[in-house]
Parts: sequence; C-alpha cells; structure tokens
Amino acid sequence: MEEKNTYIDKSKHTIHNSSNDLDLYLKALNSAYSGIIITDNMQYDNPIIYCNKAFETISGYSHNEIIGHNCRFLQAQDRSQPQRQLLKESIQRGEECKVEIRNYRKDGTLFWNELFISPVKNEAGQVTHFIGVQNDITARKKAEYDLREEKAHVELKIQERTKELQEKEIFLSSIIETVRESLLVLDANYIVLSANKHFLNSFKVSSEETLGKPLFELGMQQWNIKSLKELLTQILPTNNPVIDYEVDNIFPHIGRKVMLINAYRIEFEGHYKDRILIAFEDITEKKEQDQRKDDFLSIASHELKTPLTTIKGLVQILQRMSPDHSNDKFVSTLDKMSAYVDRLNLLITKLLDTSKIQSGHIELHMEPFDIDQTIREAIDNITLAVPGYEIQLSGTTGAIVQGDELQIIQVVNNLLSNAIKYSPDSNKVEVRMHKVANFVKISIRDYGMGINYQDRLKIFERFFRASHIQKKFPGLGIGLYVSHEIIANHNGTLWVESEPGEGSTFNFTLPITNNDESHGA
Repeated sequence: MEEKNTYIDKSKHTIHNSSNDLDLYLKALNSAYSGIIITDNMQYDNPIIYCNKAFETISGYSHNEIIGHNCRFLQAQDRSQPQRQLLKESIQRGEECKVEIRNYRKDGTLFWNELFISPVKNEAGQVTHFIGVQNDITARKKAEYDLREEKAHVELKIQERTKELQEKEIFLSSIIETVRESLLVLDANYIVLSANKHFLNSFKVSSEETLGKPLFELGMQQWNIKSLKELLTQILPTNNPVIDYEVDNIFPHIGRKVMLINAYRIEFEGHYKDRILIAFEDITEKKEQDQRKDDFLSIASHELKTPLTTIKGLVQILQRMSPDHSNDKFVSTLDKMSAYVDRLNLLITKLLDTSKIQSGHIELHMEPFDIDQTIREAIDNITLAVPGYEIQLSGTTGAIVQGDELQIIQVVNNLLSNAIKYSPDSNKVEVRMHKVANFVKISIRDYGMGINYQDRLKIFERFFRASHIQKKFPGLGIGLYVSHEIIANHNGTLWVESEPGEGSTFNFTLPITNNDESHGA
C-alpha cells in the first residue's frame, strides 16, 4: 500500500500529499517568531498535537507538557473572559477567529496574547484540525495603559510618583534589612549592589567582601555553578524566576550547607529596572531531618515485610489444614485475616516505593509493550475486583511504548481505584486512549466529588490528602505521588482536570517508541 504523508495548504485549508513539503513547512513553522500550535479537532477535547519552539518560549512550558492539553490550560483560573466563549463558539462552527486574551505562563506570570485560530478542512469539507497563531502583546497593552494614564494625570502623577518612590524605597530598604532571610540585590551584570544583615551574618562575611563583587566570584566561587548561572542569566531577558534551586556546597567560614535559592527580576516602578533579588534559605537541617525520616520509613518497611510474610504463610497453612466441615465463623475469620494481611502488605509496598523514589533508587525494567493491551487488561482486573462498577473504554492507539509495564499497570490501577473510591454516588468510570503526536494519552474520568483549585496544586505531593476527604476516606496520600513519579521517570506527564462537584479527569502521556527502537528491542 502506498504510504501517504500530508501537509496543510493554508490558502485552501485542505490536506495534500507531500513528504518534502511537510518537512519544509514544519521547519518554517519551527523558525517562526510567533507561537504556532495545531490541534486535532477529530479527537476528544481538541488536544494540541504540535507546537513550535516559539510557543514553548512564550508559554514557558516544554513540548512534553503541552502535547495532549486543550489550549484553555493557558488561561489557568482566569476563566470568566468573554473571549473564551467566542473561541468556543468559533471552534464549534468551524470558523476563523481573532481575540486578545489574558494567558499565564508556567511560572504564573500574566501575558496578553493576540490569538488567531483558523480551521483546516479535508476534501469533504470536514474540519479536521485548527491552527493557532499567537503573539505576545503584553508590551503593547502596557504601553496603551501607560499612555492613557499619562494623558489623564501627567503633572499630578509625577508629583505623586516621586513621593511614593521615596516612601517605598525607604520602606523596601527597611524590609530587606529586617527580614529573617538572606537577600542580595544584583545589577544587570550580576554585581552585588546590596546585601542585608542576615546574609552577612549567615555567611559570616563583611560588606567589603560582598558589595561591588560579582556573585559568581564570592567566597570560594560557590555560586559559580553552570546550571545556576544559566538560570540566573535568563531572568532579565525572559522574566522567568529561579524557583527552589538547591546548592549543596562547602562555604568558607560555615562549612557544608544546603541552600535553597529563589531569584526574581525587580521592576520597582522603573526605579530598580533590570535588577535581580536573590533569597537564600539554609535548609541543611530540614534536609537532614527528611533524610532521617526517609531512612526510618525504608528500614521500618523492610523490617515489617519479614514478619508479615511469615504471618501470611501461617494463615495459608491454616486455611489448607482446616477440616472440610469447619465452623463458618472459623473460615470467615481466616479469610478476613488473609485480606487484612494483603491490605497491610500493599500499604508497606507503597511505603517502600515512596522510599525508593525519594532516595533515587527506583528501578525501571524498560521493555517495549502494547499500551492498548496493558490498559485493557488493567481494566479487566479492576472490573473483576469491583463488579458493581461500569468502566467504559474508548479509543485505541496501536502504539508500542518503551517502559516498565508493571509500573504503568500500577499507575492505571491506582487511578482507577481512586476514581471508584472517591465516587461513592456513581457507578461509572470512563477511560479514553488516544494517540497525540508522538505520545499516547490516557484519560480516566470519574463522576465523583471533584477537587478544588488549591488542592489540585498539591495533589501529587507526597503524603498530601485533600482537606474534604481526610476523615471520610482512609489513606496515606502516597498513591498519586508514586504514580506521578513513575510517569515522570518514563518521560511523560500526569495531570488532573477537576472542579468541585463535577468529578475529575486524570490524564497521563507516554512517549511512543519509534520503529527503529522497537526493532532494536
């Protein structure tokens, strides 16, 4: 059968066959200054199947974090914008649309987006895809606002701003000096302009040793770390902050310490333009405490495994040795003992998984496997265990995934079990499988109580449990943490979409093994 490749003809919005043209167009799209995405209108929720480099730069998200999402994720919680409804209606009608809409980068910063969407139709006139082109117009919006302000209050504004700057400068200086955290202010060349008392006292250095010196030359050049340097040098041109960067190093006068670094660009009414504020937090003791807790968790779990295995064996012996006409209460008691031992064994296994992830010793047995078959088998097993629930499966990918199949099954089992557990008033769960670009996307939707925004931000943290389920549903809050780390170790992403009272949809993506890799395996 002749192989067909396609490209998009923008003039007619139809699909044509040409491998060379497709390569050329994709290279052109990837070189464009504007952010460009392509969504698949034939798939559920119109997911993104392509994005160019400019879109990654503008949004702050990586390619793997973008593919499979609906475009609305860029609006975060800012969902009341009328432009969203206009876009929705245009997509439903298969029409072009242009809007100016507020979007949010991965770090949470707002940017204004001038968005053009245009449908792509096949020869039958059916809308198969949408092309979205976006430009960051934040600077233009800010300029328009500033111009309006200046026209209305020029003279008064100058007087008020002058007084306000003086007061705020004094106020900011007092805060920097009194705050119980080590702070530095750098200029555009990363020269230290100011250091608060807490920094000088914590690192046991003087102002003469610090002020006017490049950050990367302080002390024994302990901050001259390539990865940290790259992050700091991107703050001013991109406005992306450095968040929770750890430095484990030997410092003069204070020895080995673990420091947590956060750095932000300062735009203080134009007065501190192109300057960087860096905060240093000594987390040495906290890291040591966490390590001791992890060590205890690992040791305790291992120590519990041995007697538990013995108890399980003894229960099985009693079950086999019980007479044919044993008392019903005796038999049911043994069955309950076996079930509780199995439940305790599962809990200890999860604790061991958590310990391995924290210590970086989680083992992956990477082999190619059929993801569709794996998902179907996992659903069949859950259905047998909980016969009262209806698990609806739709879609196929036909894809081969390179990974640890048992760990992926563990993720699916955990997500399905949670969907059933936290939907006490429903008996239906929906599972969808799709191929999105060079990824498979698995979505598991329940019709349960849902998750609020604040809990969604922490739902994949270790030992976190949503506030409204802690008393009603037992658990330790480690299943989603383990699942998130497993998917991350497979170069995929796991995320949740949910609203209180409307159920939840947990999605994860996994990269598809290409033909060369599958043959090599």
